[in-house]
Amino acid sequence: MKNSAKTFQDLIVWQKAHKFVVEVYKHTKRFPKSELYGLASQFRRASVSIAANIAEGFKKTAKKIKSGFLILLKVHLKNADIISFFLMILNMEIKKS
Repeated sequence: MKNSAKTFQDLIVWQKAHKFVVEVYKHTKRFPKSELYGLASQFRRASVSIAANIAEGFKKTAKKIKSGFLILLKVHLKNADIISFFLMILNMEIKKS
C-alpha cells in the first residue's frame, strides 16, 4: 500500500493528535495554579510528544528507526492515558470533599 500523504499534516492520525493537543491545552488552562508544573505540565508534554513523534516518524524510511518512533509514540500515549486516569480520580476525590 503506497503512502498517499505528502506531509505529516495529511495523516488523519496526526490531525487527531493535533486536536488532542489543542483540547489538552484548553482543559489544562483551567487547572488550579498549584498544578501548573504538575499534572498540567505533564499532560501537555505527553500530548505534544504524541503529535511530534507522528510528525518525526513520518519521513523515516528505515524500519528500525520508524519502529523506534512508534515505540515512543506508544509510551507517550500510555503516559497521557495514565495522567487522564489520575485526573479523573482526583476530580472524583475533590467532588467528594
